[in-house]
Amino acid sequence: MSLVQLTIKGISYSHTQNGAYALILNEVDGERKLPIVIGAFEAQAIAIAIEEDLKPPRPLTHDLFKTFCDRFDIVVKQVIIHKLVDGVFFSSIICERDGIEEIIDARTSDAISLALRFDAPIFTYKNILDKAGIYLREQELADMDDSDDDEDDFDDEDEKDQTINEAIDEFLNIIPEEKENEFAGYSVQELNDMLELSVLNEDYEKAARLRDELSKRNL
Repeated sequence: MSLVQLTIKGISYSHTQNGAYALILNEVDGERKLPIVIGAFEAQAIAIAIEEDLKPPRPLTHDLFKTFCDRFDIVVKQVIIHKLVDGVFFSSIICERDGIEEIIDARTSDAISLALRFDAPIFTYKNILDKAGIYLREQELADMDDSDDDEDDFDDEDEKDQTINEAIDEFLNIIPEEKENEFAGYSVQELNDMLELSVLNEDYEKAARLRDELSKRNL
């Protein structure tokens, strides 16, 4: 079976009624997205690895594991999402020490958290992507990619993200919840203060949302 490399698109943060999180993986050299349902703690661990500016005051479990591996010369070479059963993804971590390669079973969220910290590639098998991958609507992609105006490009990205979220909700069979921007009434200084407090309190989910809001304000 052929392997397909994946990259991380991001995490869908609490935009549904039941508070589910979806980690979105992109197919390299393709348009399919692979959504994986993860828990709040796992979402925080991945978010803190994606957002390089967020530095926890104490190491998270995956950071501790990375330090442990570095100390004993263990390298995570790659992660493979190798099985899908009843909506649950199963993964393997391929690691190496002293030239000896080992394969370790892991939850997909843990495997991806470690892959991020080791800058290791993530793969899945083609048959899994064929079964669970989702597409953006082809005509929308063509219309978006035809735009040459820089200002319009920002709108195109917003439309792409909206389309992805709609497809994720359909895939997960979740009804979206209508809600206002929770940070709309705060100033940039207040947002920065809240971000600092969230990091100190190790609330990395909220910290990531605050970083997203600050990034939008800085555009």
